[in-house]
Amino acid sequence: MNHGSSARVRDVLRAWVAQAPAGARLPSSRTLVADLAVSPLTVQAAVRALVAEGLVETRPGVGTFVRATRPHRRADHAWQTAALGAPPAAGVRLPAVQRDPAPGAIALQGGYPTGELLPERLVRAALARASRSPAATARVPAAGLPDLRAWFAADLAGDDPAGPSAHDVVVLPGSQSGLGSVFRAVVRPGAPLLVESPTYWGAVLAAAQAGARLVPVPSGPHGPDPDDVARAFEESGARAFYAQPTYANPTGAQWTPGRARAVHEVVVRYGAFLVEDDWAHDLAIDTCPEPLARHDEDGHVVHLRSLTKSVSPALRVAAVVARGPVRDRLLADHAAQSMYVSGVLQAAALDVVTQPAWRTHLRGLGPALRTRRDLLLAALREHAPQLEVEHVPPGGLGLWARLPDGTDATAFARACESRGVLVGPGDEWFPAEPAAPYVRLTYGGPDVARFGEAARVLGEVLSEGGASG
Repeated sequence: MNHGSSARVRDVLRAWVAQAPAGARLPSSRTLVADLAVSPLTVQAAVRALVAEGLVETRPGVGTFVRATRPHRRADHAWQTAALGAPPAAGVRLPAVQRDPAPGAIALQGGYPTGELLPERLVRAALARASRSPAATARVPAAGLPDLRAWFAADLAGDDPAGPSAHDVVVLPGSQSGLGSVFRAVVRPGAPLLVESPTYWGAVLAAAQAGARLVPVPSGPHGPDPDDVARAFEESGARAFYAQPTYANPTGAQWTPGRARAVHEVVVRYGAFLVEDDWAHDLAIDTCPEPLARHDEDGHVVHLRSLTKSVSPALRVAAVVARGPVRDRLLADHAAQSMYVSGVLQAAALDVVTQPAWRTHLRGLGPALRTRRDLLLAALREHAPQLEVEHVPPGGLGLWARLPDGTDATAFARACESRGVLVGPGDEWFPAEPAAPYVRLTYGGPDVARFGEAARVLGEVLSEGGASG
């Protein structure tokens, strides 16, 4: 035979396999090279292709054999319905914002910044160094690497000498798992938990899985009214309040200093915990973060701080800062759930945040987010004026936009998705009935050059009335 391509060899072998019984041994590579007049590499590539197709299987040291095929049978999973029973909570399903976009779709629903907003070179170099360090093979302490815990404590304390210490810090595999540990530590199953409304959907999910009973507290662009918080504590008997005082998800709200002090005083008065989720600490645009935990010496504030959004989604590293016995409960729950966080990830995260280039990156991140935010706002004003952004967020990753009254937010999101634009239906951020129809639109995602195109689709869907309730 003359020399041929790998495709020709695959066709020859497929024909041979089709005629051979299951378990038959293919001719040796040497025989195939001689019979087909091709190179050994061509034969190897063809065999690998047949293995990938499931037609043959290789047995090292023995040979390659025709794979036995099973007659197709439709799987029956109906038995699991009875075995599993009813779902443990209504909120256990992932929301629409977690769906992966179809190829070519414009993603305005996600909650993670695109790669160009991240210190990618720093992260890659840090991972390479961490893989060669003792962290690559050693078991780390359950509470986390001491140096990383010290960094989290110092970052929160700022210039306050009475701030938290490394002992108060527990390193977590992302803030979502931290929420579960915090809620299990401070809220008994069936007990009430105050939450802002709207609030982060992941907190609603974590609270449901912990068995907490949610008590919504309305919250606006500058935080909740302290009187509303006090009334909710009084009427519910709750001993914990989950909130995002800095660049709240989804609204982008930031509590004013006066309101933060007043809410903290209410929490102290009722002998309660404030669970402060500082997820967007590094995503400042127009203001500076000022965590409530920074000046809380008596342990009323349990502080969650994540690096996932500012360092890399691949480095699922976060920390909870808690003072007093609650820290020990959190550590015990964390150890029971995941033992400890990968030492490689911790070492890499510490490497990144202690590099001088990290501060340089953060100085450029705010202006980059501002440009994206303002571009999306301008696109909405031009192409979708029916959407009202009631509050321009001073930080974070998204806009909270109100739809016209009577609009079904979920139907609106489906209609937009059918035209290639993904948005986050606002219903998923309300712990109870939505106060009005909203959508969250991310400006930190990968499609900044297509904001105008996306806004046109949003405006067209609203104009056509295809999403009316």
